[in-house]
Amino acid sequence: MLPNEKLNLTMLCDFYELTMGNGYLDHGMADQICYFDVFFRAVPDNGGFAIAAGLEQVINYIENLHFDPEAIEYLRSRKLFSEDFLNYLANFRFTGDIYAVPEGTPVFPREPLLTVRAPAIQAQLIETFVLLSINHQSLIATKANRIVRAAKGRTVLEFGSRRAQGADGAILGARAAYIGGCAGTACTISDQLYGVYAGGTMAHSWVQMFDSQYEAFKAYCETYPDNAVLLVDTYNVLKSGIPDAIRAFNEVLKPRGITKCGIRIDSGDLTYLTKRARKMLDEAGWTECKITVSNALDEYLISDLLSQDAQIDSFGVGERLITARSEPVFGGVYKLAAVEKPDGTIVPKIKISENLAKITNPHFKKVYRLFANDSGKALADYITLHDEVVDTTQPLTIFDPDVTWKEKTLTDFTARELLQPIFLGGKLVYEKPGLDEIKAYCAAEIDKLWDEVKRFDYPHNYYVDLSRKLWDIRFELLRSMSQGTSSR
Repeated sequence: MLPNEKLNLTMLCDFYELTMGNGYLDHGMADQICYFDVFFRAVPDNGGFAIAAGLEQVINYIENLHFDPEAIEYLRSRKLFSEDFLNYLANFRFTGDIYAVPEGTPVFPREPLLTVRAPAIQAQLIETFVLLSINHQSLIATKANRIVRAAKGRTVLEFGSRRAQGADGAILGARAAYIGGCAGTACTISDQLYGVYAGGTMAHSWVQMFDSQYEAFKAYCETYPDNAVLLVDTYNVLKSGIPDAIRAFNEVLKPRGITKCGIRIDSGDLTYLTKRARKMLDEAGWTECKITVSNALDEYLISDLLSQDAQIDSFGVGERLITARSEPVFGGVYKLAAVEKPDGTIVPKIKISENLAKITNPHFKKVYRLFANDSGKALADYITLHDEVVDTTQPLTIFDPDVTWKEKTLTDFTARELLQPIFLGGKLVYEKPGLDEIKAYCAAEIDKLWDEVKRFDYPHNYYVDLSRKLWDIRFELLRSMSQGTSSR
């Protein structure tokens, strides 16, 4: 959401949500309880897992959901909607239930990240914002985590505001990148709003403003002696950048007993330049001087640099992180899974397709994560009907959904439910964690994944299976559909 958390974004919806809502009311279906799942079909960059993010913004949106008089007048001017529907919207509030995995949770294709149980008009209306929030931040958190893992413990800072797709992309992109493991951002407002540590020192323009590079460096050291990080590639890194930086450090920092400082290189052959820079700095006695690099970095380039023994302490990553340039669409969808009769009976619904990946999993569901008791590592995710409980005292056989003959039997394991109640009866029942708590949770949960799942290339296929009851319901719906009969 943009900086003002109270900004009314109710009208940020696809227009067909409104035309369907008007139709539901017209046909007596406004109060029809239905269930929708948010899930995705493929991990970006062919990775082994994604990271769920964006829930806090969904919560803020739901709590502020209302149609103001200007919105009602706009809709009336379209001459498509009945006065009954406009009156319905004028008194609109969300009264449904929402369940979701906590932000920072590693997640996998085809399992619900968020489930909505609500009257039809309400459930349809929130679809657009729920998807854009979950899709955007999950995408950036996932990309950021790949980059952070490539850095192998070195600091990664998000530098992408000026290349983000709009203000919202920059602000919430920085938030998502922090969840994914980045140490901070260049985006000041993200620090102000969310506590994502913002930092930065100088641009090339600072160096150009002075009569000489040395004077620019000296002036900066005098103003910021405890945070002297100098950009050394405005002219020539090795011939003048490093020598002028060393001179400024010697003349300004050394007399004050300051040994911590840094340089940044933003262009050129980063492996060669950082090796030479490290040697020059060490020979001059500045062994604690840190080297930061930037310039169109991603996880693959970072991995290559480190494999070549580049002397780098931290990375500033911009456009390829904040836009997830390699695969800039997360692909989460919002699909009907069931409707509820007045007597409480849940009727499963399914969407079928000639594309097998687009066939949905029906019904109101739970998602369990199964952990090995000996190692604490995640073994599989198990999707069940909402009223099923996993018996961890009995062996459980699960199947690889992409290779149906591939199975494994689990023993000595623990099961944890992933979907948590967020809203019940329209009331927020979830205590929103702080951003540092989300980040720490994310790192801890990723640590529970096997290294094979975390590979960048050809990761191990993590098992996400359906319970036998859910599988049978899905199969029966597919069978009845193939015979041309109703799913009801």
